[in-house]
Amino acid sequence: MIYPKLSDIWIVSAARAISYIREMRYSLFTSALLLMLLTACHSPKPMQPVTITHAFRLLPGQDLKESIELYVKQHQIAAGWIATAVGSLTEYQIRFANQEKSYSDKGHFEIVSLVGTVSVNGSHLHVSLSDSTGKTIGGHLLDGCKIYTTAEIVIGESKEHVFNREKDGSTPWEELQVKPAKQ
Repeated sequence: MIYPKLSDIWIVSAARAISYIREMRYSLFTSALLLMLLTACHSPKPMQPVTITHAFRLLPGQDLKESIELYVKQHQIAAGWIATAVGSLTEYQIRFANQEKSYSDKGHFEIVSLVGTVSVNGSHLHVSLSDSTGKTIGGHLLDGCKIYTTAEIVIGESKEHVFNREKDGSTPWEELQVKPAKQ
């Protein structure tokens, strides 16, 4: 039996495709799959990616937090998160939980974790660092964390949401507010 090219099937209407399926005696599974594909291809709203991935590298001497915030601003990321990050620092500036003052040190430190949300409307980042003995310290990422060799950053972005930071009465701080993006 000679089968039509798949491209020939795409251009026919759904009703004509059903006729092709009956004539060619496709299996039930193939028929269902073909109808699903045709329905998706003829959708009135084009499918948009749900998540976009941004990957970039920071160079020696750059500030970790300032560079991430600059990237977010340049790419107009309204709802993003740190997917992964590795690298090293020569100095750090962090703030521990429920503390007003920051802590800093100089030396050589590995970035063992960097997590948080990023947005043109405000970000919230935490970092964990280890020294040459493996001692690990972590807290809120502040300006003043200088790259030693590299920092490789991957950010995920949702086009379906907008992240804002607002006081909502649950704490004294501006907290994350997640809203649907205007389509």
